[in-house]
Amino acid sequence: MYHNFPILSLDEPCDTAVDWVVDQVKGAGLSIMRTFDLQVARQANVECPCPHHGTDQCDCQMVVLLVYKPGHEPISILAHGHDGQTWFSVVDSPQQRADPQLEATVRHTLVSNMPPAADIHAALHVS
Repeated sequence: MYHNFPILSLDEPCDTAVDWVVDQVKGAGLSIMRTFDLQVARQANVECPCPHHGTDQCDCQMVVLLVYKPGHEPISILAHGHDGQTWFSVVDSPQQRADPQLEATVRHTLVSNMPPAADIHAALHVS
């Protein structure tokens, strides 16, 4: 069975929130790679309307990030955002078990470094 375990919710657009998460994970000495971006994939089919917004100006976004640490299997983090909010979850399935130690490191890194919601956008441009 496929599960997503929520780890973070931010009141920020998805691209801003993903950039912040990437910065935090890299700052903790972990490697992170963006492996899927819904808006990039949608560019191949511009005639595909958003089922939620029905417009070309849709802000729906889904990003898949792989987080690596030497000696551990990578974990996948799914970012899903729309309407200025973004939710992050860890993917755990029989085909890809989430390494509990790496997941705990990522959770701790994000929670301990989280600025007030209004400051995330500013923090990305300051660093």
